[in-house]
Amino acid sequence: MREYKLYINGEWIETETGKIVDDLNPADGSLFARVHTAGKKEVEAALAAAEGAFAGWSSLLASQREKILLKAADNIEALREEAIEILIEEAGSTFMKANGEVTASANTLRVAAGECRRAEGEVLQPTSNGQLSLAVRVPLGVVAAIAPFNFPINITMKKIAYALAIGNTIVLKPASYTPATGYLVAKAFEMAGLPAGVLNVIPGPGGIVGDILVEDPRVKCVTFTGSSPVGRGIAAKAAKNLKKYALELGGKNPLIVLKDFDAAKAAELAAYGSFYNQGQTCIATSRIIVEEPLYDAVCEQMLKQAKNFKVGDPHEKDTLVGPLIDPSQCDFIDGQIRDALSKGAKVLCGGTHEGSFFQPTILADVTPEMDIFYQESFGPVVSIFRAKDPAHALELANDNEYGLSSSILTNDLNLAIQLSLKMQAGMVHVNDSTVVSTSCTAPSGGVKMSGFAKESGKFSVDVYSELKWVTLQYADKKR
Repeated sequence: MREYKLYINGEWIETETGKIVDDLNPADGSLFARVHTAGKKEVEAALAAAEGAFAGWSSLLASQREKILLKAADNIEALREEAIEILIEEAGSTFMKANGEVTASANTLRVAAGECRRAEGEVLQPTSNGQLSLAVRVPLGVVAAIAPFNFPINITMKKIAYALAIGNTIVLKPASYTPATGYLVAKAFEMAGLPAGVLNVIPGPGGIVGDILVEDPRVKCVTFTGSSPVGRGIAAKAAKNLKKYALELGGKNPLIVLKDFDAAKAAELAAYGSFYNQGQTCIATSRIIVEEPLYDAVCEQMLKQAKNFKVGDPHEKDTLVGPLIDPSQCDFIDGQIRDALSKGAKVLCGGTHEGSFFQPTILADVTPEMDIFYQESFGPVVSIFRAKDPAHALELANDNEYGLSSSILTNDLNLAIQLSLKMQAGMVHVNDSTVVSTSCTAPSGGVKMSGFAKESGKFSVDVYSELKWVTLQYADKKR
């Protein structure tokens, strides 16, 4: 049986709490591995290690940090088979999704390596004669990264790679559902020669590990991806010490289909966004808002698309929908569907599950009185709405507390631009799904209850650094 230990100060150590938890396969509930979890003593050791390593790591030349990040990227690719196995067995990822996640993780590391040399300040206009005025960009210190279960390697890389590039040190808390992915990340960096203490990986319960990391004054920034309620709690706790935070939270993402667009193509894009990774992605297409003349055609084409999504063993390369991370999520979605049906909605397909495998589900005639109109499902479930015209479609799209990703499908470029500027979302994609190919350079993040701050590429530099004003008086002032 596999056993994963904590990674603190460059060493793999056993927990002193005595708590070693079972890591279960979501597909069948079988035991995948056993994982050592951190208690207060291990959290303290990780924070002390990160704080102690900061001076040395931040003083390295950009080219030296760049070299390590590039080696880590090569290592992730070399560990592809092991990474895919962990993602399938622990996270329930399909083979296609797992393989793509490994590639995206390596790409993220390589882009972050480039940011080592791009994290620059500015020369400012002097405020007096004989003065050199500089805006110097400096790292924050210790960054706490709290990762999600749905893309546990790539999102973790997005959090830690840029922070490391700028000179910060890291304490990583992997998601409780996917702790072994944290081990894989640490292994890739260890093989790359990352100095001891720069990255520390400590799985454990959020009520212990997470709370300490968020509240400890040695942590200068918290980066979190997960649910909006948890994110709000993190923001409140982080604010007590006025520390920075970056939050990518939930979404109820709309895809608008206007009457001039092809119904079959719209359904293809919408189905991919709705059912990819079992709908377990913050940017999943949750709401399809269709202009009235095209409504019936889109419903018909969505039914055809749903039949193409094979549900089953995630090891099989043609499987597109694997298990949800926890059977209790099926119960939650069942409740949403029952509520919607009791209030007049129709199930066009799906609505059933076996174990953790939920069938791709399409609901029609959903109204604001139904829980699913506003609630995130985090499963392969999508609702279709009628819109009288583009203005009504925009109104429906914005009628939600979330604002993460969104899509507009139309051949009218002028209208697409007008709607894009009025969409209350951090990301708007014209003539594409709400789930687009991962970008390592675009500003990723949401508005409203979908999060705070933008990450990826140069935008992560702003999150994980601060500007310091430095002046040098090289000649006597003329007063």
